[in-house]
Amino acid sequence: MAENNKHDNFDFPPVGRKNNKMQKFGGYWTYIIIAAILIGYQFFSMPTNPERISWQEFKNEILAKGEVKDIVIIRNGGKANIFLKPEKIETHDKLVAKGFNKKSTGPQYYVPFGTLEQFEKNLEDAQKEYPEAADIHIDYGDEYNWWADVISILLPLALFIGIWVFFMRRMSKNAGGGAGGGIFNVGKSKAKLFDKESNIKITFKDVAGLAEAKQEVEEIVSFLKSPDKYTKLGGKIPKGALLVGPPGTGKTLMAKAMAGEANVPFFSMSGSDFVEMFVGVGASRVRDLFKQAKEKAPCIIFIDEIDAIGRARGRNPNMGANDERENTLNQLLTEMDGFETNSGVIILAATNRADILDSALLRAGRFDRQIYVDLPELKDREEIFKVHLKPLKLASDIDYGFLAKQTPGFSGADIANVANEAALIAARKNKSAVEKQDFLDAIDRIVGGLENRSKVIKPSEKKAIAYHEAGHATVSWLLQHAHPLLKVTIVPRGKALGAAWYLPQERQITTKDQLLDQMCSVLGGRAAEEIVFGEISTGAQNDLERATKQAYAMVSIYGMSDKIGMLSYYDSSGQSDYSFTKPYSEKTAEVIDQEVKDMVSAAYERAKQLLSEHKDQHRQVAELLIEREVIFSDDLERILGERPWTEDGDTIQPEEL
Repeated sequence: MAENNKHDNFDFPPVGRKNNKMQKFGGYWTYIIIAAILIGYQFFSMPTNPERISWQEFKNEILAKGEVKDIVIIRNGGKANIFLKPEKIETHDKLVAKGFNKKSTGPQYYVPFGTLEQFEKNLEDAQKEYPEAADIHIDYGDEYNWWADVISILLPLALFIGIWVFFMRRMSKNAGGGAGGGIFNVGKSKAKLFDKESNIKITFKDVAGLAEAKQEVEEIVSFLKSPDKYTKLGGKIPKGALLVGPPGTGKTLMAKAMAGEANVPFFSMSGSDFVEMFVGVGASRVRDLFKQAKEKAPCIIFIDEIDAIGRARGRNPNMGANDERENTLNQLLTEMDGFETNSGVIILAATNRADILDSALLRAGRFDRQIYVDLPELKDREEIFKVHLKPLKLASDIDYGFLAKQTPGFSGADIANVANEAALIAARKNKSAVEKQDFLDAIDRIVGGLENRSKVIKPSEKKAIAYHEAGHATVSWLLQHAHPLLKVTIVPRGKALGAAWYLPQERQITTKDQLLDQMCSVLGGRAAEEIVFGEISTGAQNDLERATKQAYAMVSIYGMSDKIGMLSYYDSSGQSDYSFTKPYSEKTAEVIDQEVKDMVSAAYERAKQLLSEHKDQHRQVAELLIEREVIFSDDLERILGERPWTEDGDTIQPEEL
């Protein structure tokens, strides 16, 4: 394509610097000269401005001497133009000073008047009084400012054209891919092309953890580098791969690494780039994207957030108000696996909402592989920390394994944020290196929010918060399957007035007893308020919300209720998201509500019983918390004793104690 353009240019004579100036002169200076001519014509064609004079001066000094030749009464101007006799003009010094002479056409003076009737009466009386004024020719007329009329017509037109040009240029920038942009290129693809000359510095070495997912992506690059290795046995190169996983797990980063590793053209764009305000633009951009890809095959097309156009058809929440997304999806399905072959073009897409994608998009032949990019495990988090801590100045006490244990459930993006926040905290404290405590503070900052020590809390409220958090800590310490406690604080963070920090166990499955213990631990704060103060407060709102959601999940999703039985009303396909009916009857709904209520009430009574049996220990924890504001697991172990369970919840045998 580029070579054809170069050969075409030789058919025209070369354009030198002089010709460029002539083109610029003809383009812009022409309009300037035309405007100057119009303004000059208007300026020089205008008569010399007449001198204003009052009626008394006109009557006594001009009309009485018989110097007036004509009077033209301007009805729409409220004035009368006075034309003097040519031989009398030079006798007026004011007129001579303004450039009037015998050849001036006039008028030389004008007399303003209030009403036309009064002026006519005054003029009639003056003519009777002065016989010299009896033969004056009197006429009537109207004045028109044609220049103002032209401006009044052209200005709105020019304003409309200017607004139109402005919006067209904006649309050209926002919508016009391809050469030069423009409104006629709105259907062009907006994909960014990365090739050998793009100098992308991200490689697979920068993608830590996710060994299985990275192996799948590396194999796709290997397909393009040496296809004969895989096709000599009769196999076919996969047409597409879909990266699926929670936000922040590194799907887009893996695509960037593929662009850096592959020695083939790499087209990258977002799913929302296909959709535009114009009907048919999305489908046109899909066609243009695959047309460019076929010309540069073998290559890779990466579509980030493909759920923007890949939502299942017929499940649009707008009830068919806009079919543009479906038209775009239909064109994408046709291009990926239609009558025309796309040999050498591999489609790579990423989404965190695979459950809402259309089934036709996920079938074999379009996306042959679905690569699940999950949250990193302990070992993966350690490798990710090594990548993100490499540019930081670290203290000697930094242990990557310890940091990985302190961040369960963190994604790669969260770990990158921890590293950055730790560096900022260390810089705020004027440290020369980032220390272990800085990372712990950064984790607390990200999970719980910023400390708000300036918040005014009454002593009675502080006591209630302390006993509430001590209730969480005491109950969780006494339950076998509750998460291990790290620390408890009553320092306000974000919206929370206090918090108990746990280290969640990384389980692949969770039993009913484990869920019930966690629910009981969540309700420990509310139970402590009722036991100690004999009343409840609004501070347990978040606890009640978590317990209620967990109970409903146990009853209606996990089948952990005896009355409901082994039934699950959860729809993993997402087809019931926009349904107006429930998958169970009203009678079953009443049973579910009652089961949830009984389950939460039982956990609450269990928490109250535990706190009543360990009332003194609970009080000691609360008093220590009021004194220090922050206590750790060592303090709880000193007050409540060592937990007789291992980290995974198993009971420690007597010989192990």
